[in-house]
Amino acid sequence: MELWYTEQQTDEVRFSIKVKQHLYTGKSEFQDVDVFESEEFGKFLTLDGLMMVTEKDEFIYHDMITHVAMATNPSIKKVLVIGGGDGGTVRELTRYSHIEKIDMVEIDKLVVDVSREYLPITASKLDDPRVSLYFEDGIRFVADTKEVYDLILVDSTDPIGPGEGLFTTEFYQNCFNILSDNGILVNQSESPYYDQFSHEMKRAHKKIKNIFPISKVYQFHMPTYPSGHWLFGFASKKLDPIKDVDFDKWNALGIKTKYYNPQLHVGCFALPSYVQEMLDNE
Repeated sequence: MELWYTEQQTDEVRFSIKVKQHLYTGKSEFQDVDVFESEEFGKFLTLDGLMMVTEKDEFIYHDMITHVAMATNPSIKKVLVIGGGDGGTVRELTRYSHIEKIDMVEIDKLVVDVSREYLPITASKLDDPRVSLYFEDGIRFVADTKEVYDLILVDSTDPIGPGEGLFTTEFYQNCFNILSDNGILVNQSESPYYDQFSHEMKRAHKKIKNIFPISKVYQFHMPTYPSGHWLFGFASKKLDPIKDVDFDKWNALGIKTKYYNPQLHVGCFALPSYVQEMLDNE
């Protein structure tokens, strides 16, 4: 008998992967957590039945959430990661030896524990001495913290369940408040392709644009996410990701990447006309 993982991406679209075995199933107070193994994508993690990370394509997401900001300001020293329980974003950050402090706030400890056991490809650097893990609500953390960060990476799930509050005006304003003068915010910004995702994309962009002097959107290709066309938001107080990017300094760091590169950095901000129109009209 064949076993398939099937995700209902919209009411009319399903995405399936043939599974070798179901490695783990558990339930936290927040969500269902499962790990599967497949031939095509290796091991992969789902939350409430929705794809979060696979061994085959995780590098795309984690390259793009991290290195665009780090190339724009290669002098970043203090970073806050909201979510990111699989550890892949932290892994990429730890490659920068000059980063002094990485705080990761993940509401669901089970996601981290399961990732440590089944997905060392992403979770391998969570024990780096610069990393502090906080198992609490990221919304409350940014509202209460007295720390000031150079970079905030919102590595969130979709705006349902535990991730819902990470798409609010109050949350984005609190992020602005705890960023340094050259601070950058990068947020998971959904997809423009299907209506249910593009609705949240437009709302998030409008909220951030009303708070940050510089607010842009950039794209990347994520094969296992709905439609494959996915977006991040880039917002900052002073630094423009195209005009102020410092490729010479970033290249001098000698960081080898699988997806990100300086040419892609510039190109990823060139959006398809239909996406730009949606953002402009919101």
